Amino acid sequence: MNTIKYKILGFCICLLSISNNTVAQKKKAVTPASTSYAIEGNITGLADGTAVKLIPGATHSSETPVAETTLKDGKFTFTGKLNEPRFFYVVFGKNKGNIAVMVENSKIQIVATGKVSDQEGEWISFKDVVIKGSKSHDYYVKETAFKEELNSDYEAYHVGINELSNLAGKAKKENNKKLLDSVYNTPQWKKFEADEKAFFTKVELLSKNLIEKHKTNWWGPFFMMTSYSYFTPEQKPIYEQFSEAAKKSYYGQIVDKDLNPKSLVGTSIANFNLKDKDGKAYNAKDIVAGKKYILVDFWASWCGPCRKEIPNLKTAYAEYAPKGFEILSVSIDKDEKAWQKALGQENMQWHNLLDDDKVSKSFNVKAIPATYLVDGKGVIIGENLRGAELEAKLKELMKS
Repeated sequence: MNTIKYKILGFCICLLSISNNTVAQKKKAVTPASTSYAIEGNITGLADGTAVKLIPGATHSSETPVAETTLKDGKFTFTGKLNEPRFFYVVFGKNKGNIAVMVENSKIQIVATGKVSDQEGEWISFKDVVIKGSKSHDYYVKETAFKEELNSDYEAYHVGINELSNLAGKAKKENNKKLLDSVYNTPQWKKFEADEKAFFTKVELLSKNLIEKHKTNWWGPFFMMTSYSYFTPEQKPIYEQFSEAAKKSYYGQIVDKDLNPKSLVGTSIANFNLKDKDGKAYNAKDIVAGKKYILVDFWASWCGPCRKEIPNLKTAYAEYAPKGFEILSVSIDKDEKAWQKALGQENMQWHNLLDDDKVSKSFNVKAIPATYLVDGKGVIIGENLRGAELEAKLKELMKS
């Protein structure tokens, strides 16, 4: 399953609140375009002094706020200028809740009722959200309205599967293959898997159609960013279909950087600590100590091209591990259970660790699979070597 699978939480479910809570605005008379934006918020239900931040979204990176303030009498204001419309999160408290908005150079009003949960974490939820004054936001809501249907589909095929899902989780935790196989062989589970496959096929089709519809302007790259958590080489043709104007847009440039990251060859890697499937922490320096060459492999359970490459990695490992070659795989999975399941299926004989979101960023990983061939001194000597290319490079290195 490619990147669309786990982005669904962001593309469908997490955005549900926008479509559910945003009230459609009537068209107003055309007025001269503004050269700046002013976001005026009126939030009831939250205490005065609550922190409010304006943070860029749809960038595949952890962004710092472009503006910060606090609630006073439930109100806040942000002002600024943009070259083109941008997607932002208005974040409340210490990242406890947010409202998404497409910001353009206009006067934008956000009205909502917030509620702080009495459960651990004190998360903030919002209802009766009304956003007006941004034509870009209205268009965004209109173009992504189909996510409501997807959310209904998602909930429908999960009905009645909790008991089996919990049983499967228990079996995996106890490494009980017999119990796990019995769960996977039930008609109910097989139907669930078939429904899930059909669901994500539908998601991918609708998402690709949305992107292609907007290939001549900035909306195309923007929808591409919101449809995929990480890019793989499979998405390059999608980017190439964009017009020059779309490619030069703010989001077009971000997509380009994600698909074609800057080379790190010649730079040294930093040591890092991550945990394996059993929760045991490993120091990368200790894993690769005494090795001549190390392949740092970034992958994920949902990445089809990554998993297709695993047999090639196994071949290289079997031949060159006795000669000083090591592989260190780092999964960027957000769903640890999916990662654990994939590990059981793939049976890789080298260290597999789970990313903490920091290691992949230190390698500037923007698309997967991403591999970095490192020498014994910790210097990167090759990037994205796969299959025959990796085999040829190792053969050349081991001769010398």
